[in-house]
Amino acid sequence: MKRKGLSVFLVILGAVLASPASASQPVNTVQLIAWLTAGVPSSRLVRIVQEHGIANLPGQEQIRQLESAGADASLIRMVGNLKPSAAASPAILQIPAVLLQAAADAHAQRFHQAELALRQAASFDPQNAALHFALGTMLRQQERWDDAIDEITLSAQLMPDFPENHSTLAYIFYRLDDASDAIAEARTALSMDPGNAEAYQFLGLSLFSNGQYGAAVHAFDESLVRDADNPDTYYDLGITLHASGNLPAAIAAYRQAIRLNGAFWEAHSNLALILHEQNKLDEAIAEYREAKRLAPGEASVRNNLGNTYCDKGDFDDAMLELSELYRQHPEWEQGHGCLARAYMSKKNYGNAVSELQLAVLQNPTGAAEHRSLGEALLLDDKLEEGVRELRLAVALNPDSDTAHRDLGTALFQQQQLAAAEKEFREAIRLNASPDNHYSLAACLMTMDRYEEALSELETAARLDPERTLYRARRDELRKLMQMQTKEPNAR
Repeated sequence: MKRKGLSVFLVILGAVLASPASASQPVNTVQLIAWLTAGVPSSRLVRIVQEHGIANLPGQEQIRQLESAGADASLIRMVGNLKPSAAASPAILQIPAVLLQAAADAHAQRFHQAELALRQAASFDPQNAALHFALGTMLRQQERWDDAIDEITLSAQLMPDFPENHSTLAYIFYRLDDASDAIAEARTALSMDPGNAEAYQFLGLSLFSNGQYGAAVHAFDESLVRDADNPDTYYDLGITLHASGNLPAAIAAYRQAIRLNGAFWEAHSNLALILHEQNKLDEAIAEYREAKRLAPGEASVRNNLGNTYCDKGDFDDAMLELSELYRQHPEWEQGHGCLARAYMSKKNYGNAVSELQLAVLQNPTGAAEHRSLGEALLLDDKLEEGVRELRLAVALNPDSDTAHRDLGTALFQQQQLAAAEKEFREAIRLNASPDNHYSLAACLMTMDRYEEALSELETAARLDPERTLYRARRDELRKLMQMQTKEPNAR
Protein backbone atom coordinates (compact mmCIF):
# COMPACT_ATOMS: atom_id res chain seq x y z
CA MET A 1 0.00 0.00 0.00
CA LYS A 2 1.23 3.46 -0.86
CA ARG A 3 1.82 5.42 2.34
CA LYS A 4 1.94 9.14 2.92
CA GLY A 5 3.46 9.98 6.27
CA LEU A 6 5.11 12.92 7.97
CA SER A 7 5.97 14.54 4.64
CA VAL A 8 2.27 15.26 4.08
CA PHE A 9 2.01 16.91 7.49
CA LEU A 10 5.02 19.12 6.75
CA VAL A 11 3.66 20.24 3.39
CA ILE A 12 0.27 21.14 4.87
CA LEU A 13 1.80 22.92 7.84
CA GLY A 14 3.92 24.93 5.44
CA ALA A 15 0.77 25.96 3.58
CA VAL A 16 -0.79 27.11 6.85
CA LEU A 17 2.20 29.28 7.66
CA ALA A 18 2.36 30.70 4.16
CA SER A 19 -1.31 31.60 3.74
CA PRO A 20 -2.61 33.59 6.72
CA ALA A 21 -4.91 35.60 4.47
CA SER A 22 -7.25 32.63 3.99
CA ALA A 23 -8.85 33.31 7.36
CA SER A 24 -10.50 36.41 5.92
CA GLN A 25 -12.33 34.55 3.15
CA PRO A 26 -16.11 34.29 3.78
CA VAL A 27 -17.84 30.95 3.32
CA ASN A 28 -20.86 30.26 1.11
CA THR A 29 -23.83 27.91 1.25
CA VAL A 30 -22.24 25.44 -1.17
CA GLN A 31 -19.36 25.00 1.26
CA LEU A 32 -21.74 24.64 4.19
CA ILE A 33 -23.67 21.86 2.45
CA ALA A 34 -20.42 20.14 1.46
CA TRP A 35 -19.22 20.20 5.09
CA LEU A 36 -22.61 18.95 6.30
CA THR A 37 -22.29 16.14 3.77
CA ALA A 38 -18.96 15.29 5.35
CA GLY A 39 -20.53 15.17 8.80
CA VAL A 40 -19.12 18.38 10.23
CA PRO A 41 -21.49 19.28 13.11
CA SER A 42 -23.75 22.30 12.80
CA SER A 43 -22.30 23.72 16.03
CA ARG A 44 -18.88 23.76 14.40
CA LEU A 45 -20.24 25.39 11.23
CA VAL A 46 -21.86 28.12 13.33
CA ARG A 47 -18.39 28.99 14.63
CA ILE A 48 -16.96 28.94 11.11
CA VAL A 49 -19.64 31.34 9.87
CA GLN A 50 -19.05 33.59 12.90
CA GLU A 51 -15.30 33.64 12.22
CA HIS A 52 -15.37 33.96 8.42
CA GLY A 53 -18.67 35.62 7.61
CA ILE A 54 -21.00 34.45 4.85
CA ALA A 55 -20.48 35.28 1.17
CA ASN A 56 -24.07 35.05 -0.02
CA LEU A 57 -27.51 35.58 1.45
CA PRO A 58 -29.46 32.29 1.32
CA GLY A 59 -33.05 32.38 0.18
CA GLN A 60 -35.87 30.20 1.46
CA GLU A 61 -34.99 27.41 -0.98
CA GLN A 62 -31.35 27.43 0.16
CA ILE A 63 -32.49 27.37 3.80
CA ARG A 64 -34.60 24.31 3.03
CA GLN A 65 -31.66 22.68 1.26
CA LEU A 66 -29.40 23.34 4.23
CA GLU A 67 -31.97 21.69 6.51
CA SER A 68 -32.23 18.67 4.21
CA ALA A 69 -28.43 18.36 4.29
CA GLY A 70 -28.50 18.14 8.10
CA ALA A 71 -28.25 21.73 9.35
CA ASP A 72 -29.78 22.18 12.80
CA ALA A 73 -31.81 25.13 14.07
CA SER A 74 -28.79 27.02 15.42
CA LEU A 75 -27.06 27.02 12.03
CA ILE A 76 -30.26 27.97 10.20
CA ARG A 77 -30.76 30.92 12.54
CA MET A 78 -27.17 31.99 12.08
CA VAL A 79 -27.17 32.05 8.27
CA GLY A 80 -30.67 33.51 8.16
CA ASN A 81 -29.78 36.48 10.35
CA LEU A 82 -26.34 37.33 8.98
CA LYS A 83 -25.77 39.86 6.26
CA PRO A 84 -23.52 38.90 3.37
CA SER A 85 -19.88 39.92 3.53
CA ALA A 86 -19.16 43.36 2.13
CA ALA A 87 -16.57 41.85 -0.16
CA ALA A 88 -19.01 39.42 -1.73
CA SER A 89 -22.06 39.54 -3.94
CA PRO A 90 -25.45 39.44 -2.20
CA ALA A 91 -26.85 37.34 -5.04
CA ILE A 92 -28.40 34.02 -4.11
CA LEU A 93 -26.00 31.15 -4.87
CA GLN A 94 -27.59 28.14 -6.50
CA ILE A 95 -26.77 24.79 -4.87
CA PRO A 96 -25.77 22.19 -7.49
CA ALA A 97 -28.28 19.35 -7.65
CA VAL A 98 -25.43 16.85 -7.68
CA LEU A 99 -24.22 18.16 -4.31
CA LEU A 100 -27.68 17.78 -2.80
CA GLN A 101 -27.74 14.21 -4.12
CA ALA A 102 -24.34 13.60 -2.51
CA ALA A 103 -25.68 14.86 0.82
CA ALA A 104 -28.67 12.52 0.61
CA ASP A 105 -26.46 9.55 -0.30
CA ALA A 106 -23.99 10.31 2.50
CA HIS A 107 -26.74 10.51 5.14
CA ALA A 108 -28.09 7.17 3.86
CA GLN A 109 -24.53 5.74 4.14
CA ARG A 110 -24.34 5.17 0.39
CA PHE A 111 -20.76 6.37 0.44
CA HIS A 112 -19.70 5.23 -3.02
CA GLN A 113 -22.68 6.96 -4.65
CA ALA A 114 -21.91 10.09 -2.62
CA GLU A 115 -18.30 9.90 -3.79
CA LEU A 116 -19.34 9.81 -7.44
CA ALA A 117 -21.67 12.78 -7.00
CA LEU A 118 -18.97 14.78 -5.19
CA ARG A 119 -16.43 14.04 -7.91
CA GLN A 120 -18.86 15.54 -10.41
CA ALA A 121 -19.46 18.58 -8.19
CA ALA A 122 -15.71 19.08 -7.68
CA SER A 123 -15.09 18.89 -11.44
CA PHE A 124 -17.30 21.97 -11.84
CA ASP A 125 -15.65 23.79 -8.90
CA PRO A 126 -12.12 22.37 -8.49
CA GLN A 127 -10.93 25.14 -6.14
CA ASN A 128 -13.67 24.48 -3.55
CA ALA A 129 -11.89 23.11 -0.48
CA ALA A 130 -15.13 21.95 1.15
CA LEU A 131 -15.97 19.70 -1.82
CA HIS A 132 -12.55 18.04 -1.64
CA PHE A 133 -12.94 17.63 2.12
CA ALA A 134 -16.34 15.96 1.65
CA LEU A 135 -14.94 13.74 -1.09
CA GLY A 136 -12.03 12.75 1.16
CA THR A 137 -14.52 11.90 3.90
CA MET A 138 -16.49 9.59 1.57
CA LEU A 139 -13.24 7.87 0.60
CA ARG A 140 -12.34 7.55 4.29
CA GLN A 141 -15.69 5.90 4.96
CA GLN A 142 -14.83 3.34 2.28
CA GLU A 143 -11.37 2.83 3.89
CA ARG A 144 -9.64 3.97 0.72
CA TRP A 145 -6.99 5.64 2.82
CA ASP A 146 -4.48 6.83 0.22
CA ASP A 147 -7.14 8.39 -2.01
CA ALA A 148 -8.67 10.04 1.06
CA ILE A 149 -5.27 11.48 2.03
CA ASP A 150 -4.93 12.98 -1.46
CA GLU A 151 -8.30 14.77 -1.23
CA ILE A 152 -7.84 16.00 2.34
CA THR A 153 -4.36 17.25 1.46
CA LEU A 154 -5.81 19.20 -1.46
CA SER A 155 -8.51 20.60 0.81
CA ALA A 156 -5.81 21.77 3.24
CA GLN A 157 -3.86 23.45 0.46
CA LEU A 158 -6.97 25.30 -0.71
CA MET A 159 -8.13 26.23 2.82
CA PRO A 160 -5.14 26.03 5.19
CA ASP A 161 -6.95 27.36 8.26
CA PHE A 162 -9.58 24.58 8.38
CA PRO A 163 -8.45 22.38 11.31
CA GLU A 164 -10.77 19.51 10.38
CA ASN A 165 -8.34 18.69 7.56
CA HIS A 166 -5.74 17.82 10.18
CA SER A 167 -8.08 16.01 12.54
CA THR A 168 -9.29 13.89 9.61
CA LEU A 169 -5.71 13.10 8.63
CA ALA A 170 -5.07 12.18 12.26
CA TYR A 171 -7.86 9.59 12.09
CA ILE A 172 -6.59 8.19 8.77
CA PHE A 173 -3.05 7.84 10.08
CA TYR A 174 -4.45 6.19 13.22
CA ARG A 175 -6.23 3.63 11.03
CA LEU A 176 -2.98 3.08 9.14
CA ASP A 177 -1.20 2.32 12.46
CA ASP A 178 0.94 5.41 11.99
CA ALA A 179 0.66 6.74 15.55
CA SER A 180 3.39 9.38 15.34
CA ASP A 181 1.89 11.13 12.30
CA ALA A 182 -1.61 10.76 13.73
CA ILE A 183 -0.55 12.48 16.96
CA ALA A 184 1.20 15.24 15.01
CA GLU A 185 -1.87 15.91 12.85
CA ALA A 186 -4.23 15.98 15.83
CA ARG A 187 -2.00 18.41 17.68
CA THR A 188 -1.81 20.61 14.60
CA ALA A 189 -5.60 20.72 14.49
CA LEU A 190 -5.70 21.67 18.17
CA SER A 191 -3.09 24.37 17.71
CA MET A 192 -5.44 25.92 15.16
CA ASP A 193 -8.64 25.29 17.14
CA PRO A 194 -8.17 24.42 20.84
CA GLY A 195 -11.92 23.89 21.18
CA ASN A 196 -12.09 21.13 18.55
CA ALA A 197 -13.66 18.11 20.27
CA GLU A 198 -13.06 15.83 17.29
CA ALA A 199 -9.34 16.64 17.26
CA TYR A 200 -9.10 15.70 20.94
CA GLN A 201 -10.99 12.47 20.24
CA PHE A 202 -8.63 11.50 17.42
CA LEU A 203 -5.63 12.53 19.52
CA GLY A 204 -6.91 10.13 22.16
CA LEU A 205 -7.22 7.32 19.62
CA SER A 206 -3.70 7.99 18.35
CA LEU A 207 -2.22 8.03 21.85
CA PHE A 208 -4.10 4.82 22.65
CA SER A 209 -2.61 3.10 19.60
CA ASN A 210 0.82 4.27 20.79
CA GLY A 211 0.27 2.66 24.21
CA GLN A 212 0.02 6.02 26.02
CA TYR A 213 -3.15 5.15 27.92
CA GLY A 214 -3.00 7.89 30.55
CA ALA A 215 -2.50 10.63 27.96
CA ALA A 216 -5.25 9.11 25.81
CA VAL A 217 -7.72 9.20 28.71
CA HIS A 218 -6.85 12.86 29.27
CA ALA A 219 -7.45 13.63 25.57
CA PHE A 220 -10.83 11.87 25.62
CA ASP A 221 -11.78 13.79 28.76
CA GLU A 222 -10.89 17.05 27.01
CA SER A 223 -13.02 16.03 24.04
CA LEU A 224 -15.97 15.30 26.32
CA VAL A 225 -15.62 18.69 28.00
CA ARG A 226 -16.30 20.18 24.58
CA ASP A 227 -18.82 17.61 23.34
CA ALA A 228 -20.36 15.86 26.32
CA ASP A 229 -22.97 13.93 24.34
CA ASN A 230 -20.72 12.01 21.95
CA PRO A 231 -21.25 8.28 22.54
CA ASP A 232 -18.31 7.37 20.29
CA THR A 233 -15.90 9.24 22.56
CA TYR A 234 -17.25 7.43 25.63
CA TYR A 235 -16.84 4.15 23.74
CA ASP A 236 -13.22 4.97 22.86
CA LEU A 237 -12.64 6.02 26.47
CA GLY A 238 -14.05 2.68 27.63
CA ILE A 239 -11.65 0.75 25.40
CA THR A 240 -8.69 2.76 26.73
CA LEU A 241 -9.70 2.39 30.37
CA HIS A 242 -10.16 -1.36 29.87
CA ALA A 243 -6.70 -1.64 28.32
CA SER A 244 -5.20 0.28 31.25
CA GLY A 245 -6.87 -2.07 33.76
CA ASN A 246 -9.39 0.41 35.19
CA LEU A 247 -12.42 -1.84 34.80
CA PRO A 248 -14.94 0.13 36.93
CA ALA A 249 -14.26 3.32 34.95
CA ALA A 250 -14.42 1.40 31.67
CA ILE A 251 -17.82 -0.01 32.64
CA ALA A 252 -19.06 3.49 33.49
CA ALA A 253 -17.84 4.81 30.11
CA TYR A 254 -19.58 2.03 28.18
CA ARG A 255 -22.80 2.53 30.12
CA GLN A 256 -22.71 6.25 29.29
CA ALA A 257 -22.17 5.46 25.60
CA ILE A 258 -25.22 3.18 25.74
CA ARG A 259 -27.27 5.85 27.54
CA LEU A 260 -26.48 8.29 24.74
CA ASN A 261 -27.01 5.73 21.98
CA GLY A 262 -29.20 2.80 22.91
CA ALA A 263 -28.49 1.11 19.56
CA PHE A 264 -24.72 1.04 20.17
CA TRP A 265 -24.27 -2.74 19.98
CA GLU A 266 -20.48 -2.54 20.14
CA ALA A 267 -20.72 -0.81 23.53
CA HIS A 268 -23.06 -3.54 24.81
CA SER A 269 -20.63 -6.20 23.54
CA ASN A 270 -17.55 -4.59 25.08
CA LEU A 271 -19.37 -4.03 28.37
CA ALA A 272 -20.30 -7.72 28.36
CA LEU A 273 -16.66 -8.64 27.80
CA ILE A 274 -15.60 -6.85 31.00
CA LEU A 275 -18.49 -8.33 32.98
CA HIS A 276 -17.41 -11.76 31.74
CA GLU A 277 -13.87 -11.08 32.92
CA GLN A 278 -15.30 -10.18 36.34
CA ASN A 279 -17.20 -13.50 36.33
CA LYS A 280 -20.54 -11.64 36.36
CA LEU A 281 -21.83 -14.11 33.84
CA ASP A 282 -25.56 -13.36 34.08
CA GLU A 283 -24.93 -9.64 33.54
CA ALA A 284 -22.56 -10.40 30.67
CA ILE A 285 -25.15 -12.66 29.03
CA ALA A 286 -27.78 -9.91 29.31
CA GLU A 287 -25.48 -7.43 27.54
CA TYR A 288 -24.50 -9.91 24.84
CA ARG A 289 -28.16 -10.74 24.24
CA GLU A 290 -28.93 -7.04 23.80
CA ALA A 291 -25.98 -6.69 21.40
CA LYS A 292 -27.31 -9.70 19.48
CA ARG A 293 -30.78 -8.15 19.30
CA LEU A 294 -29.29 -4.97 17.86
CA ALA A 295 -26.87 -6.76 15.50
CA PRO A 296 -28.27 -10.27 14.88
CA GLY A 297 -25.84 -10.96 12.07
CA GLU A 298 -22.67 -10.05 14.00
CA ALA A 299 -20.63 -13.24 14.38
CA SER A 300 -18.43 -12.04 17.23
CA VAL A 301 -21.45 -11.41 19.48
CA ARG A 302 -22.85 -14.93 19.04
CA ASN A 303 -19.37 -16.38 19.55
CA ASN A 304 -18.85 -14.49 22.80
CA LEU A 305 -22.37 -15.23 24.02
CA GLY A 306 -21.86 -18.94 23.32
CA ASN A 307 -18.57 -18.95 25.22
CA THR A 308 -20.19 -17.17 28.16
CA TYR A 309 -22.93 -19.80 28.28
CA CYS A 310 -20.17 -22.45 28.28
CA ASP A 311 -18.38 -20.81 31.20
CA LYS A 312 -21.68 -20.69 33.09
CA GLY A 313 -22.33 -24.37 32.35
CA ASP A 314 -25.41 -23.66 30.22
CA PHE A 315 -24.27 -26.06 27.51
CA ASP A 316 -27.65 -26.40 25.78
CA ASP A 317 -27.82 -22.63 25.23
CA ALA A 318 -24.17 -22.63 24.14
CA MET A 319 -24.88 -25.30 21.53
CA LEU A 320 -27.86 -23.35 20.20
CA GLU A 321 -25.86 -20.12 19.86
CA LEU A 322 -22.82 -21.69 18.24
CA SER A 323 -24.85 -23.89 15.90
CA GLU A 324 -26.68 -20.79 14.69
CA LEU A 325 -23.34 -18.96 14.39
CA TYR A 326 -21.92 -21.62 12.07
CA ARG A 327 -25.16 -21.75 10.08
CA GLN A 328 -24.97 -17.99 9.45
CA HIS A 329 -21.19 -17.83 9.14
CA PRO A 330 -19.76 -21.19 8.03
CA GLU A 331 -16.38 -19.51 7.60
CA TRP A 332 -16.18 -18.49 11.27
CA GLU A 333 -13.12 -20.05 12.91
CA GLN A 334 -13.74 -19.56 16.63
CA GLY A 335 -15.93 -21.23 19.24
CA HIS A 336 -15.12 -24.86 18.37
CA GLY A 337 -13.48 -25.43 21.75
CA CYS A 338 -16.58 -24.18 23.53
CA LEU A 339 -18.87 -26.35 21.41
CA ALA A 340 -16.62 -29.32 22.15
CA ARG A 341 -17.03 -28.67 25.89
CA ALA A 342 -20.79 -28.69 25.39
CA TYR A 343 -20.63 -32.02 23.57
CA MET A 344 -18.35 -33.47 26.23
CA SER A 345 -20.85 -32.46 28.93
CA LYS A 346 -23.32 -34.70 27.08
CA LYS A 347 -20.67 -37.46 26.81
CA ASN A 348 -20.84 -37.04 23.03
CA TYR A 349 -17.11 -37.49 22.65
CA GLY A 350 -17.18 -38.18 18.90
CA ASN A 351 -18.67 -34.76 18.09
CA ALA A 352 -16.36 -33.15 20.64
CA VAL A 353 -13.37 -34.68 18.86
CA SER A 354 -14.66 -33.39 15.50
CA GLU A 355 -14.98 -29.83 16.86
CA LEU A 356 -11.53 -29.93 18.42
CA GLN A 357 -10.00 -31.26 15.20
CA LEU A 358 -11.38 -28.14 13.51
CA ALA A 359 -9.85 -26.00 16.25
CA VAL A 360 -6.47 -27.68 15.70
CA LEU A 361 -6.77 -27.30 11.93
CA GLN A 362 -7.36 -23.57 12.36
CA ASN A 363 -4.52 -23.17 14.89
CA PRO A 364 -2.02 -25.99 14.28
CA THR A 365 0.59 -24.49 16.61
CA GLY A 366 -1.84 -24.01 19.51
CA ALA A 367 -0.76 -26.16 22.46
CA ALA A 368 -4.11 -25.74 24.22
CA GLU A 369 -6.00 -26.97 21.16
CA HIS A 370 -3.84 -30.11 20.88
CA ARG A 371 -4.17 -30.75 24.61
CA SER A 372 -7.96 -30.46 24.53
CA LEU A 373 -8.13 -32.75 21.51
CA GLY A 374 -5.87 -35.26 23.28
CA GLU A 375 -8.14 -35.27 26.35
CA ALA A 376 -11.24 -35.81 24.18
CA LEU A 377 -9.58 -38.65 22.28
CA LEU A 378 -8.75 -40.39 25.56
CA LEU A 379 -12.40 -40.13 26.61
CA ASP A 380 -13.40 -41.48 23.18
CA ASP A 381 -11.20 -44.55 23.80
CA LYS A 382 -8.71 -43.51 21.11
CA LEU A 383 -5.67 -43.90 23.32
CA GLU A 384 -2.86 -43.87 20.77
CA GLU A 385 -4.26 -40.81 18.97
CA GLY A 386 -4.71 -39.08 22.31
CA VAL A 387 -1.09 -39.74 23.30
CA ARG A 388 0.10 -38.35 19.96
CA GLU A 389 -1.87 -35.11 20.46
CA LEU A 390 -0.69 -34.73 24.04
CA ARG A 391 2.94 -35.20 23.01
CA LEU A 392 2.41 -32.40 20.50
CA ALA A 393 0.90 -30.22 23.22
CA VAL A 394 3.94 -30.77 25.45
CA ALA A 395 6.33 -30.06 22.55
CA LEU A 396 4.50 -26.83 21.71
CA ASN A 397 4.35 -25.66 25.33
CA PRO A 398 6.85 -27.54 27.52
CA ASP A 399 6.11 -25.16 30.43
CA SER A 400 2.49 -26.32 30.78
CA ASP A 401 2.11 -28.51 33.85
CA THR A 402 -1.39 -29.45 32.69
CA ALA A 403 -0.07 -30.79 29.38
CA HIS A 404 2.57 -32.88 31.17
CA ARG A 405 -0.03 -34.25 33.63
CA ASP A 406 -2.45 -35.12 30.82
CA LEU A 407 0.31 -36.85 28.87
CA GLY A 408 1.30 -38.70 32.03
CA THR A 409 -2.31 -39.82 32.47
CA ALA A 410 -2.44 -41.12 28.90
CA LEU A 411 0.87 -42.99 29.30
CA PHE A 412 -0.41 -44.40 32.60
CA GLN A 413 -3.44 -45.79 30.76
CA GLN A 414 -1.04 -47.41 28.29
CA GLN A 415 0.80 -48.96 31.26
CA GLN A 416 3.96 -47.05 30.31
CA LEU A 417 4.49 -46.36 34.00
CA ALA A 418 8.10 -45.13 33.95
CA ALA A 419 7.29 -42.63 31.18
CA ALA A 420 4.14 -41.58 33.02
CA GLU A 421 6.10 -41.01 36.25
CA LYS A 422 8.53 -38.79 34.37
CA GLU A 423 5.68 -36.61 33.05
CA PHE A 424 4.02 -36.36 36.47
CA ARG A 425 7.29 -35.29 38.11
CA GLU A 426 7.81 -32.65 35.43
CA ALA A 427 4.28 -31.37 36.08
CA ILE A 428 5.11 -31.05 39.80
CA ARG A 429 8.37 -29.25 38.99
CA LEU A 430 6.41 -26.70 36.99
CA ASN A 431 3.51 -26.43 39.46
CA ALA A 432 3.42 -28.28 42.78
CA SER A 433 -0.39 -28.41 42.80
CA PRO A 434 -2.44 -30.94 44.77
CA ASP A 435 -3.71 -32.55 41.56
CA ASN A 436 -0.20 -33.06 40.23
CA HIS A 437 0.94 -34.70 43.49
CA TYR A 438 -2.17 -36.88 43.47
CA SER A 439 -1.56 -38.03 39.87
CA LEU A 440 2.01 -39.01 40.69
CA ALA A 441 0.78 -40.87 43.80
CA ALA A 442 -1.60 -42.95 41.69
CA CYS A 443 1.24 -43.89 39.35
CA LEU A 444 3.58 -44.81 42.22
CA MET A 445 0.89 -46.98 43.87
CA THR A 446 0.52 -48.99 40.65
CA MET A 447 4.30 -49.49 40.72
CA ASP A 448 4.01 -50.76 44.36
CA ARG A 449 6.10 -47.84 45.64
CA TYR A 450 3.78 -47.21 48.55
CA GLU A 451 6.03 -45.11 50.76
CA GLU A 452 6.62 -42.60 47.96
CA ALA A 453 2.95 -42.66 47.02
CA LEU A 454 1.93 -42.00 50.64
CA SER A 455 4.26 -38.99 50.76
CA GLU A 456 2.65 -37.56 47.62
CA LEU A 457 -0.87 -38.09 49.00
CA GLU A 458 0.06 -36.42 52.28
CA THR A 459 1.42 -33.45 50.35
CA ALA A 460 -1.79 -33.21 48.29
CA ALA A 461 -3.96 -33.39 51.43
CA ARG A 462 -1.87 -30.73 53.14
CA LEU A 463 -2.03 -28.37 50.14
CA ASP A 464 -5.82 -28.74 49.82
CA PRO A 465 -7.28 -29.85 53.17
CA GLU A 466 -10.83 -29.21 51.95
CA ARG A 467 -10.57 -31.92 49.28
CA THR A 468 -11.80 -35.12 50.93
CA LEU A 469 -10.58 -37.32 48.04
CA TYR A 470 -6.94 -36.78 48.96
CA ARG A 471 -7.46 -37.69 52.63
CA ALA A 472 -9.57 -40.71 51.74
CA ARG A 473 -6.94 -42.13 49.36
CA ARG A 474 -4.21 -41.41 51.89
CA ASP A 475 -6.10 -43.27 54.63
CA GLU A 476 -6.83 -46.20 52.30
CA LEU A 477 -3.14 -46.49 51.42
CA ARG A 478 -2.15 -46.39 55.09
CA LYS A 479 -4.55 -49.28 55.85
CA LEU A 480 -3.20 -51.24 52.90
CA MET A 481 0.37 -50.73 54.07
CA GLN A 482 -0.58 -51.77 57.64
CA MET A 483 -2.27 -54.92 56.36
CA GLN A 484 0.82 -55.84 54.36
CA THR A 485 2.95 -55.30 57.44
CA LYS A 486 0.75 -57.63 59.55
CA GLU A 487 0.53 -60.44 56.99
CA PRO A 488 4.12 -61.79 57.52
CA ASN A 489 3.61 -61.71 61.33
CA ALA A 490 0.37 -63.69 60.95
CA ARG A 491 2.24 -66.42 59.11
